[in-house]
Amino acid sequence: MRKLYWFALFLAMTNVQAADVVAANSSPTIAAQLYRNGVLPNGGMLQGMREGGASLSGEAAACVNCHRRSGLGTTEGQIVIPPIIGKYLFRPLEKNIHDTSLPHVQNTRIKRSPYTPETLARVIRDGVDSDGRTLNYLMPRFNLDDATMASLTTYLADLTSKPEPGVTEDVLHFATIITPDADPVARDAMLEVMHKFISDKNEFQHGGARPIQSNSRAIKYRIKRRWQLHVWKLSGAPKSWQQQLHDKLIAEPVFAVISGVAGKTWEPVHRFCEQEALPCLFPNVELPVVAEKDFYSVYFSRAGLLEASLIAHHLQENSSTHKPKHIVQIYRKGDVGESLAATLRSAPELAGLKISNRELSAAPNKVDMAKALMQIGADDVLVLWLRPADLAALPPQPVKTTLIYISGTLGTLEQAPLPAAWRTVVKMAYPYDLPDKRLVRMNYPLGWFRVSHIAVVKEQVQSDTYLACGILAETLNNMLDSFVRDYLIERVEVMLSHRLITGYYPRLSLAPGQRFASKGGYIVHFSDAQSKKLIADTDWVIP
Repeated sequence: MRKLYWFALFLAMTNVQAADVVAANSSPTIAAQLYRNGVLPNGGMLQGMREGGASLSGEAAACVNCHRRSGLGTTEGQIVIPPIIGKYLFRPLEKNIHDTSLPHVQNTRIKRSPYTPETLARVIRDGVDSDGRTLNYLMPRFNLDDATMASLTTYLADLTSKPEPGVTEDVLHFATIITPDADPVARDAMLEVMHKFISDKNEFQHGGARPIQSNSRAIKYRIKRRWQLHVWKLSGAPKSWQQQLHDKLIAEPVFAVISGVAGKTWEPVHRFCEQEALPCLFPNVELPVVAEKDFYSVYFSRAGLLEASLIAHHLQENSSTHKPKHIVQIYRKGDVGESLAATLRSAPELAGLKISNRELSAAPNKVDMAKALMQIGADDVLVLWLRPADLAALPPQPVKTTLIYISGTLGTLEQAPLPAAWRTVVKMAYPYDLPDKRLVRMNYPLGWFRVSHIAVVKEQVQSDTYLACGILAETLNNMLDSFVRDYLIERVEVMLSHRLITGYYPRLSLAPGQRFASKGGYIVHFSDAQSKKLIADTDWVIP
C-alpha cells in the first residue's frame, strides 16, 4: 500500500502543478522531444551547464544520452547512471529493493529518499538530490521554466510504465520474419537453428523448475519464462508487408523480432519495427537499411552496402597505380545488385569518375552476359554484382581490364563458382573476418551444429542466426526481469563488445546511435586458380 501511496501522491502533486501552466506544455510528445532530442517546447535548443563551466546544447544536452530512451540508465566503467522513471524516482528505494513486483535494474541506487515534483525540479535545475547531496559534474544543470518542468515530470512518471506486449507471467514471445523472395535454403537453415536453440533453452530452463526463492532481491525474479517463437511469413508485394505485419502483431503480440531472412528488400520490415517500437535484432539480409538515427533495428553489418564502400575505398587508395578512367558495373535487373551498384556510383571517393551500369535481364540468358562484357577497355574497372549462377556462366577467359571486383555477399564468399582463369584476376569485397582468422571462434557454433545434428548448408546464415539467439539469451539473462523493449536494445549495446564468440566477425560493438555491429572488411583475392584459400590485399578496413 505504501508504494501506491507514494505514486498517487506524486501524480496528485504533478497535476496540481500542471494545472497552473499551459496545458499544451504537458504533452508527452513535447516532453519526449525534450528528453530524446534536446528540443524545448518553444522549438529552441535545450541548454545545460556542468560544474566547471562546460556547456551543452541541443542533442548533446538531451537526457537520453545518459539515462537512455528507456529511462532505466546504464553503467559505464565506474560511472553509474540510475533509472529515472517514476517507479524508481518517487518511492523509497530501500522499499523497492524488497518489492518483487518491481523490475530489478542493476544500477539502481538502493538508499535514497523518494523524490517529489519539487525535489525533482531542484535536482534538474541545481544538481541537488532528494537528500540534499550535490550530484557530480556529469549531471548538467538545466534552467527549465515551470511549464517545461511540469511536462518533463509527467513524462518521467509515465516512461516505461506500461506492460510490454509479448511478455506474460511464464512466456516471452518472439517473432522471426521471412519475406516471400527469401532464399528457401537460407530460410530453412535459419529456422532449424532457431527452433533447436529455443527448444534446448526451454528444456534446460523448464525441467520442472520453479522461480528461485531467496531473500536476495538480486535473484528474486522469474528466470523461468519459456520462449515461444512465432514465424511470420510474408506474401505478395513489399508495399503490402507493413499491413501484414501489423495484423500479425495484433494477433500474436511479441516482445521482439529475432533474426529473419529476406531476399531483395527488408525496408518495409525495418520501417514497421521502427513505427511499432519493436526491437528487430540481427536479420539475415543482403541489403540492410542504413538509418543510424533509427533505434529498434540492429544489424550485424552493412553487408553488400559495406562491400560498395570497401571497393570505393580500395580504388581511392590505389589510384596512384591503378587510376581508372571508367567503371563498369554489371548486375541483374531487380536483384540486390541494382541497389549496390547505385551505392557505389554515389560513393564520394569516386566523384568525377565515369561510371556505367549494364543491366542483365531478369531472366538469365548467355546473350545478355556476352553483351554486357563487350567493349571494356584495358584502363577500365569492372564490378560484378552477381550471384553464383551468373558467376559460373562467365566466359572461360576474363576480360582484359585494370581491375575486376566481385561481391562476396552475393557470390557466396570463398565458395564463389568462378571459372578458373577469372579466379586468378578478380578481387572480392569481403565484409567478414578471413576464414583462417575465424576458425577458433567458429569452433563453438560448428560444434553445436554437430551435436544438434544440424547439417551446415548455409554456414554464414546459420552462424549469424545462432549468434543472434545467443546474444538475445545473454542479454535477457542480464536484464533479469526488466522486460522493456527499449531496455533490450540498450542492454545489447552495452553487452555486445564483451562477447568472445562473434562468429564470422572479428569484433562486435554498438555505441548509442550505431546500428551496425561490425564495421569493416577486406579486399581479397584467391591464392590460385583452383584453391578456395583467400589472401588479403588490405588490412581490416573500416571505410
